Amino acid sequence: MSRSEHTVSAGSERAPVPPVAAVAGAPVAGAPSEPVDMNAVVGRDDILLVTLDTLRYDVAVELAAAGRIPNLARHLPGGMWEERHAPGSFTYASHQAIFAGFLPTPARPGPHPRLFAARFAGSESTASRTFVHDTADIVGGLAARGYHTACVGGVGFFNKQAPLGSVLPDLFAESHWEPSFGVASPESFEAQVACAEGIVARQPAGRRLFLFVNVAALHQPNWFHSPGATSDAGDTRATHAAALEYVDRHIGRLFAAMTARRRCFAIVCSDHGTAYGEDGHVGHRIGHPVVWTVPYSHFFLPGPAGTPPAATEPPEAP
Repeated sequence: MSRSEHTVSAGSERAPVPPVAAVAGAPVAGAPSEPVDMNAVVGRDDILLVTLDTLRYDVAVELAAAGRIPNLARHLPGGMWEERHAPGSFTYASHQAIFAGFLPTPARPGPHPRLFAARFAGSESTASRTFVHDTADIVGGLAARGYHTACVGGVGFFNKQAPLGSVLPDLFAESHWEPSFGVASPESFEAQVACAEGIVARQPAGRRLFLFVNVAALHQPNWFHSPGATSDAGDTRATHAAALEYVDRHIGRLFAAMTARRRCFAIVCSDHGTAYGEDGHVGHRIGHPVVWTVPYSHFFLPGPAGTPPAATEPPEAP
């Protein structure tokens, strides 16, 4: 089994951790995300999609409420995450759905209009504000509208070292992965941000950009993000939280790069959660509330003050 996705069932020596609903004093989730007319966004703004791979909903909400992720929280509506359900229980499945337009679904009765949708008859989640494309995925749909599409990979399903690790990156016109971006690197997000800064800097002024970043830092192993932790102690809910704090310390650079040219529409979410002993489970690719419940937010990042809209260049050649 790939190191990038794993699960261990009952029998783990690690002590069980309370599930989401049992955490004493767990903060309340934020309000539903504001509706956005994606037909007005596409072609006007740059677009950033960040998947905080494996991030648990309860940890994300608690850290936001405690002021421990200020750089993320200042952009979240009301400073809080929205509770949603992941479209899959591990990276590959969730990202196949996300790139097809099925972002995490609000954890309340629907239907819920989607931001992006491939054109097909009978869709009950396609609305007037949905950006509808004639390709199988949003990457191709945005490319057809003149966007340069770029991927900065993180976990193993983006490493391009085997056919399976190339499926998702190959959707993009430009894709990057190196060991310093991966789950075993304590500085993975810093390296990813530096790569993203280079991508933005190379774009012509009139070219719109769709940038996707799969952040690997939250994924096991994450023990090295907690001061004083050791590999023998292993990964815990606390080291998972420390990894999110690490990401927060550097995500401002990513946001700054994406707004250096113009306004940016950002989607920041988890693709699935992970277990640290709940009901005997460790890991993901299982049907458990800590895995399918994820944090989500979308918001606009303002561009440089007084920057006039740039002319849109024609679509790139396939």
